[in-house]
Amino acid sequence: MPSKTKEKLFSVTKKNLTLEYFNGTGKGGQHRNKHANCCRCKHPPSKAVGVCQEHRSKEQNTKEAFRRMADSVLFRKWIKIEVARTTGMLDEINEIVDKEIERVKVEVKEEGKWTQIDPNLLEGN
Repeated sequence: MPSKTKEKLFSVTKKNLTLEYFNGTGKGGQHRNKHANCCRCKHPPSKAVGVCQEHRSKEQNTKEAFRRMADSVLFRKWIKIEVARTTGMLDEINEIVDKEIERVKVEVKEEGKWTQIDPNLLEGN
């Protein structure tokens, strides 16, 4: 069986993220309420967010918030789009969509009645 070589298409680093630290809420006493060790990890391109405030350690909360952000549906969709873009498949997908747009039926409700409109008249086309 031939081995497949893996190629790095892109990477996500701390530079791509917005890390926000904040004071925790709930049980834990003074340590929890006075220390900003809870983390909110945001990935602006995908709009994915991961939050963790379960641990006392800032590092543990940061790792867990990143893991939750990476497991989110928004981030996974963004990854698929980025892979398609970097491999050139996004152009193929857009061509297929452009060909199939003629088969799409678009209706809008005007004055209580559904009226069919031309999908080519929608924004972005």
